Amino acid sequence: MPFYHKLGKIPHKRHTVFKKPDGSLYYEQLFGTIGFDGMYTNMYHEQRPTQVKEIKGSYDASPKIAAEKNIQSYRFKGFQVKPEKDYLKSRKVVLTNSDVDIALAAPKESTKDYFYKNADSDELLFIHKGSGKLRTHLGNLDFKYGDYLLIPRGTIYKLDFDSEENRLFIVESRRPIYTPKRYRNYFGQLLEHSPFCERDIRRPHELETNDESGEFLIKIKKQGRIFDMVYASHPFDVVGYDGYNYPYAFSIHDFEPITGRIHQPPPVHQTFETDAFVVCSFVPRLYDYHPESIPAPYNHSNIDSDEVLYYVDGDFMSRNDIEAGHISLHPAGIPHGPHPGAVERSIGKTETEELAVMVDTFKPLMVTEDAMDITDGKYYKSWLDH
Repeated sequence: MPFYHKLGKIPHKRHTVFKKPDGSLYYEQLFGTIGFDGMYTNMYHEQRPTQVKEIKGSYDASPKIAAEKNIQSYRFKGFQVKPEKDYLKSRKVVLTNSDVDIALAAPKESTKDYFYKNADSDELLFIHKGSGKLRTHLGNLDFKYGDYLLIPRGTIYKLDFDSEENRLFIVESRRPIYTPKRYRNYFGQLLEHSPFCERDIRRPHELETNDESGEFLIKIKKQGRIFDMVYASHPFDVVGYDGYNYPYAFSIHDFEPITGRIHQPPPVHQTFETDAFVVCSFVPRLYDYHPESIPAPYNHSNIDSDEVLYYVDGDFMSRNDIEAGHISLHPAGIPHGPHPGAVERSIGKTETEELAVMVDTFKPLMVTEDAMDITDGKYYKSWLDH
């Protein structure tokens, strides 16, 4: 997390007596990452958070691979993923490797009958369509079109949607997701030239505290399986916490683009980082202002990374026949660039209204069966002159 946050009631010192009004103790829990070396939060529960009543079973949630080793460029039509009622069942992984799953989801209903926890991965949810509330054991966040929701691994949560029209682009990372280090000083503060700052980041603002006993189902993702675990106390029973490890929201519309006299490379659009991939935001911006500049991106070789671009909205000048919800995959090992005619069309343009999310991975991505259901298989030929 970028900075310290406190919500609810906490004692003066960690690991000390913290009494309820009736004289009994609140139960402290350390919620940390990377052993005791990463970001952490200390939280205080009404009841012990360890009361497992039953493990009902599990099922395999790992993606089915269609192309394990791939050099073909693809375009996937994301809005062809059919809406489903259940949130977890609606999540369809389209690209994957040992570090990351990239998924699409079109859930129609809020999470009602269970809580969810991903014990494998940090989750980055991009809200393409829909609005609602992310409810977690560390507080709640309202969300809407254009929001990134960063949910650290181990967070127990539900999603409440305002309607049935929801489209999500999801990145599950086995590595912690951070703000880019080149935009932070040695104290961790975002620098003056960063394309966003702390005031753009929305922290949990509403803490639900339910001191209830009973049977509460938490679906937990662990090692690619979903385990149904029944707890004896309500997962949202935290009375207060403080620390750096908590969910937060950031709107792509608050990303301030960095522009120049000539075309700027993708790292200026970087929004999040891990040691296995980066996430960038392409937002409306002025084009290059050199009198002979070519606004279209130049051809470039993906030698060390696979490039995934999720198209959100606007006119994508460098591509032909691209619509909102499409995903392009340009694998490592071969060059790619603007489609025929795009360079010429771009000359003289002064601005773009495009919105897109890019994920560049440092390991090759495998293509899943769910991805093959939404591609025509012809995209790799789209650079031919016709």
